[in-house]
Amino acid sequence: MKVTITTLNDEIFVLDVSEDLELENFKAFCEIESGFPAKDFILNYNGKPLLEDKKSLKEHGVRDGDVIVLLHMMQTASNLNQTDSSQALPTGLANLDFSGIRVPPGAASTSMAARNPPVEEDPRIIREMFLANPDQLALLKQNNPRLADALLSGNLEAQRMIAEEIRQKNIEANMEAAMEYNPETFGTVVMLYINCHVNGFPVKAFIDSGAQTTIMSAACAERCNIMRLVDTRWAGIAKGVGVQRIIGRIHMVQMRIEKDFLTTSFSVLEEQPMDMLLGLDMLKRHQCNIDLKRNVLRIGTTGTETPFLPESELPECARLSGYSEDEIVNQSMRDHEERQVKEAMEKSKQEAGGLLSLRPTTSGQSAPVPMQINNQRMVLGDPSQTIMPNDNFGEPEVEEIMSLGFTREQAIVELRRFNGDKTQATVALFAKSLKF
Repeated sequence: MKVTITTLNDEIFVLDVSEDLELENFKAFCEIESGFPAKDFILNYNGKPLLEDKKSLKEHGVRDGDVIVLLHMMQTASNLNQTDSSQALPTGLANLDFSGIRVPPGAASTSMAARNPPVEEDPRIIREMFLANPDQLALLKQNNPRLADALLSGNLEAQRMIAEEIRQKNIEANMEAAMEYNPETFGTVVMLYINCHVNGFPVKAFIDSGAQTTIMSAACAERCNIMRLVDTRWAGIAKGVGVQRIIGRIHMVQMRIEKDFLTTSFSVLEEQPMDMLLGLDMLKRHQCNIDLKRNVLRIGTTGTETPFLPESELPECARLSGYSEDEIVNQSMRDHEERQVKEAMEKSKQEAGGLLSLRPTTSGQSAPVPMQINNQRMVLGDPSQTIMPNDNFGEPEVEEIMSLGFTREQAIVELRRFNGDKTQATVALFAKSLKF
């Protein structure tokens, strides 16, 4: 691997070494290239000195393409002495003993970091490093031509792009470290639900200690036969992640959890996706304890425990794996097609003077009506059964796929998915029909 060494005098050289090379041997290479004795300099990597000589570069975290700063201690000391000698000490201060003063831990390292910011954060140093290394510059031209052109131009845009590349590299390194050492952070946990009964009807309640009040959806209130108890004088607006309309409040309802009968109140929301949400008012009133170690909700006033539901028993709105990818894609396509049909109908109404009719069939249902739109003939009806004006295929392609045993809806959906490519649509349909 190639490691770039830079000094405070802007001297840059590149060493091609093995990642298993020990630090003391790496210092010997640096001594040859820089001309400084190994005992007189310190290697600084990512703002921290490399101290353990018997560890390899890999164990120190050094990777291919990284930058290490060589700090010449004799030069630094001479600079400090010159600064100090320029300021004469008052009489008598030279004889004072300052050895008893203790420097706070980390103060020296903080001041050193402030004087020497990490080289990898300075776009100017990175640009000079690439310009001094033709091999790295050629590799950059191959992997990222746009960044290489901006680098050679030397303008502010180049510095901005280099800084962005450095930032992205740090983000990727952070994510890789998280995936290696804390992979559990990338998982998704299921929400906390319990089984309960409201007015004798079973309900799956969501436990949310971040909600201020206990709420219920209007649909669940209808199902539990308590909509008649809603006091509309308490109507209003509920604000949180979104904004929803509060229909009113049910002041007192009996709720059963396991064998305990608890009294609670609900704010009824008009379009709440969850049936019921137990908020902080209910949890504090009955001194509930969310025990994640045992995965139970403990009611403090009675001591009763009820388990949290597994993902398989959660309602549809709370499941992690609700729909497959194909179902989501097909639903999105159907929504798009429905919007196109509505737009076509509106346009047709304007062209035909608002006259649209449906022919009754013998079964009593309305049959699709042929329409002329943009000089193309189409039939109003189910979009998944109809060839739209902007489709890149026609009836012969649909009939040919249907002759292979597939339905008209399947043929049209796959042809739209592959932009009218009959071969790809046929292959996709056969692949979906295989059973392993």
